[in-house]
Amino acid sequence: MSIHVSEPGRPVGTRLPEIFRNRRVGDVTELTESSAISTDHSEATDAEFQQAANSGRYRALQEYGAAGAGERREERVYLPVSEICSPAQYSVPAYVTMSQALSAMEDNGVHHLVVLSDDNVAGLIDLRWLLTWVHEHSAEADSQSLMHVELPAFLTASPETDAHQLARLMLAHRLNAALVVDGRGKPTGIVTSTDYLKLYANASRHEGSV
Repeated sequence: MSIHVSEPGRPVGTRLPEIFRNRRVGDVTELTESSAISTDHSEATDAEFQQAANSGRYRALQEYGAAGAGERREERVYLPVSEICSPAQYSVPAYVTMSQALSAMEDNGVHHLVVLSDDNVAGLIDLRWLLTWVHEHSAEADSQSLMHVELPAFLTASPETDAHQLARLMLAHRLNAALVVDGRGKPTGIVTSTDYLKLYANASRHEGSV
């Protein structure tokens, strides 16, 4: 699946791209036939379509995994982001203040937080952005909530996104992290520049031992 960039904006509702949002099902209260039923073919329902798409996606992942089983991860032509991202993620509601968000990072020892608005992904912030804001608006840090601040742009990718492609996009947009989101629009992990450094540091260690 492709990689998407959510533009800067306030954390109101969800800021995920449309492709990651749950698709709405039309009104089915009135059982009226919209068109004649064809006996030659039948169209898949929304649930059937999603199931088929997901099964094909996971089957492709398994085939790629089998093909690259003999290669080191960093050398594979295709490397799913799910293999290098960190499943650990911490989130805060959009109504918390800037100082509370900073405290959440310090308490959990992390540099990134997922911002939620009514359980929807509304943003991804990092320590550098937060420290810059607090430095420029120190008097407002204890009273200003994330909800009233324009959050930075962030990248979203799916678990089967190619990690090499995502790295190029992170460099192009000068972002040091991306949020990994499943088909239901729920965050499943975060991949950061540190994850890539660990990947290639391990490769250098292997080459040095050889």
